[in-house]
Amino acid sequence: EQAEAFDPDIIVSGYSAYPREVEFDRIQAAADAVDAYHLADIAHITGLVAAGVHQSPVGVADFVTGSTHKTIRAGRGGIIMCDEEYADDIDASVFPGAQGGPLMHNVAGKAVGFAEALEPEFEAYARQVIDNAAALGDRLQEHGFSLVSDGTDNHLVLVDLRESHPDTPGGVAEEALEEIGIVLNKNTVPGETRSAFNPSGIRAGTPALTTRGFDEGACRRVADVIARVVDSPDDDEITREAAAEVEALCADYPLYDGDAAITDIE
Repeated sequence: EQAEAFDPDIIVSGYSAYPREVEFDRIQAAADAVDAYHLADIAHITGLVAAGVHQSPVGVADFVTGSTHKTIRAGRGGIIMCDEEYADDIDASVFPGAQGGPLMHNVAGKAVGFAEALEPEFEAYARQVIDNAAALGDRLQEHGFSLVSDGTDNHLVLVDLRESHPDTPGGVAEEALEEIGIVLNKNTVPGETRSAFNPSGIRAGTPALTTRGFDEGACRRVADVIARVVDSPDDDEITREAAAEVEALCADYPLYDGDAAITDIE
């Protein structure tokens, strides 16, 4: 109904802070009803789509854009996928007008990341990302936090602090958590009553934690730390204790195994 009322030339689907699965088929039906193009942006969920743990817009939407980093863990960049009839026009628009010379080290990084995404272990990683996000969200709810949509189907949780912490904007929570070694971001929430510069929510994702080897139990520990700090962002003793817990978690799940070696990918 909204598409028919607005009569757009193109409908864009996608998000940066939506904790549920996108129904690309329904959006495509709306686009078809008004003879509009449909561009699906999967920047945040490229890896989940590639692993088959989130439905794919490829073959549904006219255009699909995505990131080559984030959940797919390759070199930083972007991709555009489309039907062959649009390919020449898109290529001409991107290069040389918007894109310069290639960075070969980053191309190599993308190749390595894509090769990893073809392995069975990548599907296990993607499923663990979703399980970890669910565990993180459930534990935050146990601590009294409100989650937008009451949960998550993907790699992130969006917390609305207004009910549980009405005097703590997202920016205050973000800064307090960064101080003890947890990096997430302030974020607007549906029905925002503050502003985009001083929003009422925080957004946290689990891909990086999962890559380090965090499981559901570890993510529940992360949620416990988040809750303690957001409950008392100005308490120096809690800040010290939380920082020590973060340090212990990082020691339990190091970035690299001490015996790690460079191996060939055939």
